[in-house]
Amino acid sequence: MSRWNKPKGFHSLSRRIVIQFCIFTLVLSVTYGFVSFMLMYNLEDGFIERSIEQEAKFLHESYTVTGDWPVPRQRSMTLHFSKSTFPDDMRSLSLTEPKRVEFYGENGRHYHLYTFTEHSDTYLLAEVSSDLMIRPVRSGIMQFLGIIAVVLTVISCFVAWLISRKMTKPLRQLADTVDGVDPKHIPSTFAHRYPKNEIGVLSHTLEHTFSRINQALSRESAFTRDVSHELRSPLAVIKNAAELHRSIDVSKTQSQEIVKRIEDAAERMDKTVHTLLTLAREENTQSPKLAVNLLGVVERAVIDNSVLLDGKNVDVVIQDSCNAVIEIREGMLKVLLDNLLSNAFQYTEQGEVKIQFEHGKLTVADTGPGIQLDISHKVTEPSIQGKQSTGFGFGLSIVKRLCEHQGWALSIESGSEQLGTRVVVDLVGELRNYSS
Repeated sequence: MSRWNKPKGFHSLSRRIVIQFCIFTLVLSVTYGFVSFMLMYNLEDGFIERSIEQEAKFLHESYTVTGDWPVPRQRSMTLHFSKSTFPDDMRSLSLTEPKRVEFYGENGRHYHLYTFTEHSDTYLLAEVSSDLMIRPVRSGIMQFLGIIAVVLTVISCFVAWLISRKMTKPLRQLADTVDGVDPKHIPSTFAHRYPKNEIGVLSHTLEHTFSRINQALSRESAFTRDVSHELRSPLAVIKNAAELHRSIDVSKTQSQEIVKRIEDAAERMDKTVHTLLTLAREENTQSPKLAVNLLGVVERAVIDNSVLLDGKNVDVVIQDSCNAVIEIREGMLKVLLDNLLSNAFQYTEQGEVKIQFEHGKLTVADTGPGIQLDISHKVTEPSIQGKQSTGFGFGLSIVKRLCEHQGWALSIESGSEQLGTRVVVDLVGELRNYSS
């Protein structure tokens, strides 16, 4: 089997999975690094502000008790009663942005400003550059987070490559399975080799589709074979009768006989084409079943084929059991009865043809020649005929295919020659092999 060829404009699903997975990991790593970096900043500011608030609380409590503001306990903190006394590198900014609490000064200095709520003109200013841990090393932290992001992205790309190969391998195998399928060798069972996921659903769908294609090709092949085989005889009869009528002077009686031969051959051709077309059409299997009076269908089939009994001492016996209502596809049942009765009528010279229906089984029995023992084991195969051409008109292979087409069980019983033939069709049972 040839490997599947990539079409023009093909985009590898595996590559897309890897690329998207890598982009997602990179974005996630950058986002995580940024959040981590900001969290460290906030934690550092939180510790500094907590320390300033504790010192401001101590100063305010001392002022409340003594009436004088004490000197801050920490060297980095100074008490101011006017913004004019602020350091030069942050004074102007504090005046233009009165609500700002964090300032960047010169030479790496960093200020935090606390304003007493009860004393709006009193400020606690802390120069906290010596307490900073994150800002002095932020470039190193950013480099570290960047390296981590790159490493995680590389690892995720490798993992995504492994996962994508594992995920797309069944798809590639499925593509190789269905690529370049020979119509004569369409695969029938392959879905069981694939996992029970979306790929398994796709493989089961393709398997079902291939099965329907295979059935259609089989029906087409059988239709071509059967048409070639079954229409050859009636066409020869019509041709010979027409040539005979044209080449000699015939009486009125002879002319009527020739026309009768042509009519019989044409009727046989019509039934043959109808049956073969029925077998070749898939939609007949899917048509709904309806409640049908079996006796009415049997009587119509007997009347339609009664011409084959002209001049014969044959009784047609329809048992009372046929007066039953069954759910079935009426058109297919009529085709089956036409085949069975036309053959039984045609090859029974005397005696009777009995039709009965019991326990879901339709039986057509005749007293005509039986099936030869040397062909009884293969009588349902195509092109099998007895020495006296006692095969069922359209061929038992066609009758068998009709039963398989509708899911009916076919059984053909015949002891030996001259003991008649009994055909049983189980309209509700499963398909079984015939017995002789």
